[in-house]
This record gives sequence, structure tokens and C-alpha cells, in this order.
Amino acid sequence: MSSEGAPPVSCDVAVVGGGILGLAVARELTRRRPPASVAVLEREPHLGAHQTSHNSGVIHAGIYYSPGSLKARLCVQGAQELYEYCAEREIACERSGKVIVAVERSELPGLDELERRGRANGVPGLTRLGGDGIRELEPHCTGIAALYSPATGVVDFPAVATAYAEDVRAGGGEIATACEVLAVESGVRAVRLRHAHGATEAAHAIFCTGAWADRTAVLAGADPDPRIVPFRGAYLRLAEEPSALVRSLIYPVPDPSLPFLGVHLTRHHDGEVLIGPSALPVGARDGYDLRTLRPRDVRETLTWPGWWRMARKWWRTGITEVHHALSPSSLVRAAARYVPELRPGDAQPAFAGVRAQAVGRDGRLIDDFVFSVTGRALHVRNAPSPGASASLAIARAIVEHAAEGFGW
Repeated sequence: MSSEGAPPVSCDVAVVGGGILGLAVARELTRRRPPASVAVLEREPHLGAHQTSHNSGVIHAGIYYSPGSLKARLCVQGAQELYEYCAEREIACERSGKVIVAVERSELPGLDELERRGRANGVPGLTRLGGDGIRELEPHCTGIAALYSPATGVVDFPAVATAYAEDVRAGGGEIATACEVLAVESGVRAVRLRHAHGATEAAHAIFCTGAWADRTAVLAGADPDPRIVPFRGAYLRLAEEPSALVRSLIYPVPDPSLPFLGVHLTRHHDGEVLIGPSALPVGARDGYDLRTLRPRDVRETLTWPGWWRMARKWWRTGITEVHHALSPSSLVRAAARYVPELRPGDAQPAFAGVRAQAVGRDGRLIDDFVFSVTGRALHVRNAPSPGASASLAIARAIVEHAAEGFGW
């Protein structure tokens, strides 16, 4: 997405962060609070430079999340709204459907739990399948049982973010890129955001800074807990001939104690089939290349007590992820558990993303949305998947949270 203009000297609400969620929040503000002035301040030269444009492109239906959690409530609602928005804006997306496949009897209790959660969350159209049902949907997929979600789909999230930015501008909002916030000064009547172009004074600010969420919150005086630990997720791309083995989306039954969904296969509307991702802790919050190391990012990870507590608990899983990172063929072999005809030579490296994983001081991998308030600012401390899928619903919840807290 292209660069934008200079930041304003003042505004009613500043949204710090120009990823898909920050843009959705700014869009919601311009729609809900006219004639309030809204400005988006983005640290990178372009909008949507990080998690927005480095992900699987899947619209999640709401199966995985604990009933009653904010994620569960917002995902089902937000996915439906996103489909409607894409139809309205003529953005390419597809309800391609997904099968979550159990290949061993030991995985059946996990599949049962996913079905229970999905039905409790109101996910539409969930169907339990046996082996024959799996093969009807995915002829080359092997499993003993599966959960089919017709409401899961795929979309071009950068295109969605571009449309949100257009809505912000159409609603009178301003967008400034290459505008990293360096200091936050909270006053009685305003919050002053010092940045690369000087300063912007806002009556209120909402921070949606993704991988830098803990850092910007601490700038404003918030508690450092939770800390963001970057996890790199690498994807492979299937060659044209073997890509015919996959019709839609094929997922494993995930480990319910981890916020990662495991290695899966995803067919996009353009016919491309991805395998991945891995989930490897890395030394940079923008560590798309394994060789990228940023001393501050490494230091902040290694000095966080939660990192060591997490590492002690999950070291065996970490060994598997190191293997996936160093050997792309191991990712193919993981996918071949579900599509046995796949061979290591069928795929080549595609791209990598970095997940901003919030880790508590106690070592917990935090798996729901987390907010905190400092003075006249609201901080989105954790917005994991389905942050993009449910961006419209999440944005509305964030703005409602801000309105209640700030007396709008």
C-alpha cells in the first residue's frame, strides 16, 4: 500500500498503527463520531507492512476459541461482516470451506472438543465427517474423521486494509506513514505523541501496534506484562501439478494448549496452495528472514521471565519447530500426513510472517484480546488471529471500549 501524507498537529483521536486492525478502528471512528477528527500514525513507509501482509489469508469461522471468550464472540460476527464488506467493495474472497482432519484415534477427543466449541460459538454449517465424507470433499486427503466448516474462507487481507484506508480518507480521516511514535506524554486534556515528524496532540489515542504493542504501551506508562515475543511462521508454495491434490483448506487437529493451529494446506482464490506455517521464536519483531537479529528485540525477549518459563515448558515443541525452519521438506512431510501423495520436492519456499505472540510474566501464551488504559490512551496489547478475520467487529468493540472509558 502506498505512502501517505504528513501527520496533523492536532486531532480528536489518534490511532497509532496502520495495520488492518488500526485502519479498521480508524474507519469505525470516522463512521461513529462525526465530525471528530481522526489521524492514523504508522511507523513504516507503507500501511499493512507486517502481520496484515504476511499471513495465510484465511477467514476463520470461530471454531477454535473457548466459548464466552472475546475472540469467540467477535470471530463469528466479524467473519460474516467481512464477507459482506468484500462483496460490497468487490474484493476477491471465497467461502472455500475447511476440513479439520483426525488421522489417529487419539485425536478424536480433540476433534470432539472443537465441535463442541464451534457449536457453542454459533459457527454456521458445522458437519462431522467420517472417512468417506472427507474423501468426497478432499479426494486425496486421508483421515478417520473430520469437522467440516463451510464458513471458513480465504481473502486478500492487504486489499481489505487498502479498502479500510480508503474509507478512512473518505470519512475525513488523515493517514501518515513513516511516522513512528517515539514518546507519549499524557496530560489532563490531551495526549502528546512525539514522532519522526514532530508531534501530534490528540484528545485521545488508541494504540494498535501489533508486534510493538508492549513497547508503545510502556512508553505511555503501562505495565510491561504481557511482553511480545516474535514467532516466525514460514510457508511453502506447492508446484502447479501437486496443487491439484488440494481443493480447499485442510487443517490438523491442533494441540488445545497452544495458540497455534499446526501445519495446514490452504488453497487461495488464485489457485495457489500454501503449506505451513512453522512457529519459531526469532530475534527480531520483523524477523521475516532468519538472519535478521535486532539487539533490542533479543534483549527484551531474553530478559523477560515469561520467556524462560515458556521455553522450559515447550522445549520439545521448540525442537520440532527448529527442524521445520531448517528443513522445508519436513513441513511437506507434516502436510503429507493428511495428503499422502505429497512429496518433499513438490513445494518451494514462499514467504514468512511474524506473529506477535503475547507472553505473560508467568510464561502463559496469551490467546485472547488484551486491552489496557493509560490516561487518555487505550492500548490493544494482544490481537491475535482472528484479528484480521474479525477486524470489523473487533474495531467496533475497541471503539465501544474507548467510548465507555473516555466518556464519549
